[in-house]
Amino acid sequence: MNDKSHVSLERRVCLACGSPFDTGNILLDKRLRQSMAHHTVTGWGLCSEHERMFDEGFIALVECDPRRSGAPSSGRIDPEQAYRTGRLAHLRREVFAKVFNVPVSAQQHCVFVEPEVIDHLQAMIAPASK
Repeated sequence: MNDKSHVSLERRVCLACGSPFDTGNILLDKRLRQSMAHHTVTGWGLCSEHERMFDEGFIALVECDPRRSGAPSSGRIDPEQAYRTGRLAHLRREVFAKVFNVPVSAQQHCVFVEPEVIDHLQAMIAPASK
């Protein structure tokens, strides 16, 4: 039995967490060929949770394992090359710019960081008093 159809539900992959999410869009093969699976991943975006955080002024720091991520020649990891460890941190854009002394554009959703970065940020937080 052929599981292909001429219509498909669009999915994207979240830049921050790497999880696929439905966009609510329907894709149609203009030639009406049965060429598409039930769900089709069309690219990158933000899931509803991380979209909300972005709208509130946060930037996601996505921890990646540099040894398992694709070797970047430009020093920049592309989303499809990033081997996410599952750890995330969210910083307000203003705080990010001050802590890292780097300007961040208003359209940038996330940055990929090495494991030591999130550990360092956690060490900067004062321990809760008991």
